[in-house]
Amino acid sequence: MTYSKTLLLFFLMLGISETLKDPRTEFFPKLEEKPEAIPAKENLWVFILAGQSNMAGRGKVEPMDTIPDPRILTINKTGVVILAKEPLHFYEPTLTGLDCGLSFGKELLKYIPDSVSILLLPTAVGGSAIQQWIGDETYRNVSLFSNFKEKVAIGKQFGTIKAILWHQGESDVASRETIDIYDKQLGVLFSKFRAEVGNPNLSICFGRLGSFSKTDESWQAINAKMEDYQKTDPFSYLIQTKDLNHKGDFIHFDSEGQRAMGISFAKAYIQRGFIVVE
Repeated sequence: MTYSKTLLLFFLMLGISETLKDPRTEFFPKLEEKPEAIPAKENLWVFILAGQSNMAGRGKVEPMDTIPDPRILTINKTGVVILAKEPLHFYEPTLTGLDCGLSFGKELLKYIPDSVSILLLPTAVGGSAIQQWIGDETYRNVSLFSNFKEKVAIGKQFGTIKAILWHQGESDVASRETIDIYDKQLGVLFSKFRAEVGNPNLSICFGRLGSFSKTDESWQAINAKMEDYQKTDPFSYLIQTKDLNHKGDFIHFDSEGQRAMGISFAKAYIQRGFIVVE
């Protein structure tokens, strides 16, 4: 093959490669960064992210979402502590996108002491139903509650578990039966979460389903059950999502919605008095 033909083939392959580039992963970070030092245990606040796809994240990751803050940490799939960059979740590599974790952390930093850092532990798996979490079923190759327990152990090793962020419910709108018991299921699961952490008063923040579903009546029925449960649990708080948009599929929050949800979680955590702001 002549030099000119080789060069032509090279540029042809390069063009095909650019064409085939996955827009979902276009801005995914290329490198993991480890912190210069892991903070002392008393100075590391741990938050666990749990639920299904709208917590695992399906938004488009953009450059702003991959700018780390040295005070916001997470783990990689082998459990090594690294600087947090989106996407945080790694259980569904062909689906995962932007979640609300990093925006939550960055907003929370505005209110907490400068000596405190944050560790975000991802456990959400898209499509998982609440009963599967309660029963520790394996879904998409993840044993849901066992995986949560593993992340609790990591959290206790490095810091103090302050709260759980939960977003789930889309998988439970399928039948009247699962809708009717959803508030009771929340009670069972949240009790299991708190028992595993060892704190019966552990803060749990959970979010309503969006207001954009093609089966909105069922989604709002789940939201009503969330509201019923929240009234019974003074250590839980429920954020609004009605003003957030979907990414075009009428199921998943878009990137702007994910960032807004993280900010709402952080503000609710502060405003409900779970920590003292000086």
